Amino acid sequence: MRYIATSSVESGAILARTIYNDKGQVLLSAGVQLQESLIQRLLNIGIPFIYIKDSRTDDIGYKEVIPRELKTKAISSIQDTFEQIRVVKTLPSSVVIEKSSQSLMSVIRELHTQIQNNDSLLSLLSDVYAYDDYIFTHSFNVTLYSLAIGKELGFSTKELEVLGLGAILHDVGKMKTPTDVLLKPGKLTAEEFEQIKKHAEDGFEMLRNVATVSLIVAHCAYQHHERLNGSGYPRGIKREEIHPYAKIIAVADVFDAVTSDRIYRGAMLPHNGLEILFAGAGTLFDEEIVKAFRRAIAIYPVGLTVELSDGRKGVVSKQNINVSDRPIIRILEEEGQSVPPYEINLEAELSVVITGCDTTFQRKDSFN
Repeated sequence: MRYIATSSVESGAILARTIYNDKGQVLLSAGVQLQESLIQRLLNIGIPFIYIKDSRTDDIGYKEVIPRELKTKAISSIQDTFEQIRVVKTLPSSVVIEKSSQSLMSVIRELHTQIQNNDSLLSLLSDVYAYDDYIFTHSFNVTLYSLAIGKELGFSTKELEVLGLGAILHDVGKMKTPTDVLLKPGKLTAEEFEQIKKHAEDGFEMLRNVATVSLIVAHCAYQHHERLNGSGYPRGIKREEIHPYAKIIAVADVFDAVTSDRIYRGAMLPHNGLEILFAGAGTLFDEEIVKAFRRAIAIYPVGLTVELSDGRKGVVSKQNINVSDRPIIRILEEEGQSVPPYEINLEAELSVVITGCDTTFQRKDSFN
């Protein structure tokens, strides 16, 4: 199977992985032949990349790190909590969160167990989902990324639970943001951006009054947009003034934001998202946290076509746990010509590096 941009899919291609919505329902089953109308529908519902069948790579498999049922349960729990805050006016937000805290903590523990027991690199972008509301899926993704970073940094179970709750609720303040501003497809005005920025303070105010939630969780909501050099918001605090958990969530938050398809911007591939984080390492983001994140996630998803420094071209077939930027590659092309497929391990071939990615696919690439 090949991981390619939906916008480059040719009519007649066969879908290799089923596409789900955030409720776990099937939107399009694997094996369907994609015609122009279906391809356009996928683009319209925000599916930037899909897997298609290709005879030379169909044996390449990908296992979801988080089971679909657990992902559905997690997003549903987040949505239930957030929607109650947004809609129910008879109860204070702190009461709603207190009632939901146990179910959210149960989800975090299950996610932690899955990450602890899985020997694969985290690659959420390879799970092909459409979502109705970006905030719920974003909160889920940020939680997973934060837990993966915490695990890499050697956090205890208790520390991971607090970090996870801080991550899952980091954007809860957005439930107080006017919906027309929150979902605006175009550029925000200065006034609208100020309204968006207020979600950090709103989240803090909601969470600091919840008896069953650590005050650290409230500070995660308050500080996840702060930056080491003081350029963040809402207070412009610096370095040691920012809680370590908020620094972790900041990295996870930015990465998921730039690698997700949005109304106003297309999704980046993971290596591009990491470039943004490394460009800000030491000034905006904690460098050790960015490095830990790099070790924890799959920089090049399985099925992605990559170009190598020696001119060869192939598809990522497996990940190497210890070196996320040096996966196993199935070579399909040499000097611009198709060749019988064979594999090389970049962990062993140290003189060769990945120099680019190709998310297009043409049938003429096939070797005959």
